[in-house]
Amino acid sequence: MGFLVWFGLAGSYWAEVRKQLQTRGDLYTDARPEEQGIMSQFQKKEAPRRGWSAPGCRAPAPRHGLPKAGEMAALRRSSVSPPGRRPAPQSPVRERAGPGRPKWPSPGVTRLAGGGVPRACSARGPFASPGSGGAGSTGSRHMAQAGSAGRGAAGQKPAGAAPGCALWRWALGLLWLALAAAGSSRRQWPVPYKRFSFRPEPDPYCQAKYTFCPTGSPIPIMKDDDVIEVFRLQAPVWEFKYGNLLGHLWLLHRCFHTRMVFTQKIMHDAIGFKSTLTGQNYTMEWYELFQLGNCTFPHLRPEMNAPFWCNQGAACFFEGIDDIHWKENGTLVQVATIPGNTFNKMAKWVKWDNETGIYYETWTVQASPEKGAETWFESYDCSKFVLRTYNKLAELGAEFKKIETNYTRIFLYSGEPTYLGNETSIFGPTGNQTLALAVKRFYYPFKPHSATKEFLFSLLQIFDAVIIHRQFYLFYNFEYWFLPMKFPFIKITYEEIPLPNRNNTLSGL
Repeated sequence: MGFLVWFGLAGSYWAEVRKQLQTRGDLYTDARPEEQGIMSQFQKKEAPRRGWSAPGCRAPAPRHGLPKAGEMAALRRSSVSPPGRRPAPQSPVRERAGPGRPKWPSPGVTRLAGGGVPRACSARGPFASPGSGGAGSTGSRHMAQAGSAGRGAAGQKPAGAAPGCALWRWALGLLWLALAAAGSSRRQWPVPYKRFSFRPEPDPYCQAKYTFCPTGSPIPIMKDDDVIEVFRLQAPVWEFKYGNLLGHLWLLHRCFHTRMVFTQKIMHDAIGFKSTLTGQNYTMEWYELFQLGNCTFPHLRPEMNAPFWCNQGAACFFEGIDDIHWKENGTLVQVATIPGNTFNKMAKWVKWDNETGIYYETWTVQASPEKGAETWFESYDCSKFVLRTYNKLAELGAEFKKIETNYTRIFLYSGEPTYLGNETSIFGPTGNQTLALAVKRFYYPFKPHSATKEFLFSLLQIFDAVIIHRQFYLFYNFEYWFLPMKFPFIKITYEEIPLPNRNNTLSGL
């Protein structure tokens, strides 16, 4: 709202200024508005004798001093000055690159596991196109200087020019303040998880140590009059083969937080279904394609300038429920009953969710452990898939039992994050080499280790970066963020998140 007020005031003020200047004949009309705006970015308090001055601060220039709109466009593409002018110095201003929409290397087709499961993930870039340069882009300064004109026959300012300059500068100042205030207020926390139109083609470099969804099968179509029982499935993560990231997290948690719940409360979540007509059981879960470590930290490949990520996650649906596995070490309990047509609607939603939510995110980032603290980033993992599915079933009319349900969450605590850029803007040819080196140096200790001695040395490096220097570089939505870490730095919790209530779900839609 503040941005709209400022912008409205600046707009009305500029309209009045433009009206006054046009009546004096001081405002050029043979240059496009966007060209005049670009020129205004480089104006000085006093125009040099052989330079140019801001629009509205001088009388109309001779024909040879200011090219027409068509010639102005040609000058933008050229490196020569207009006839009768000395060559203008080039500006070393570097083009600014901002976050853009991801561009996958090639289109791909996504299906649930078992119906064509992707066997590799790819996060190599550039996934986002570099942002287009604005007024500060390379070439803008030269264009502005090339389009300048002298002050007149004797090099004198025309009468009445000073008020026009003052009004012009006041209008620009107000607009600048409005845009600056709006830039800080537009940031949305938590940063929304970005969905995509399709999955990228798998990269052969990403290889799973354990096959993803080895017994996967397509989701069946249930009869409308069938009654489907829905089960909550949960078991400790140590029973699953997730690679050596568990060792990293165990030591990090041991060093940074005294209450140790890791070995018993790092849980994996899934959903079970049973058809009463056929008696057939099914299991549905969502997890990493290439183990948890690859989804949490990148590979630093010598032949690539940017970190390389294998961070995809996907849904897996297969026949049967391993009763012994879930009952002996975790949970297998019925939470709802749904009709067959509701199951079929849920199946369509699962396919959409699986095709558009393609990458795994381990961390939940908050300002502090306090209740109600600001959340900067939400995780996107197995438990979040289960919660999304429960909410969808409630939206479709499912009634859930009133039982306690707890989930594992891995927290990082930091001050307000700072956006750094995407792969192109940081690691590209015109990227920030100092920042690129800092990001790669941070991730280096998290690489896979073959020896205990090397692992312990890396742990000291991690401690120095996260605890002593309080730094963490987060990769989220294929973009990099800087986290100014705060005590207690990292915490693993096993907290209750209630099952959805149909009325509450419908009222929140």
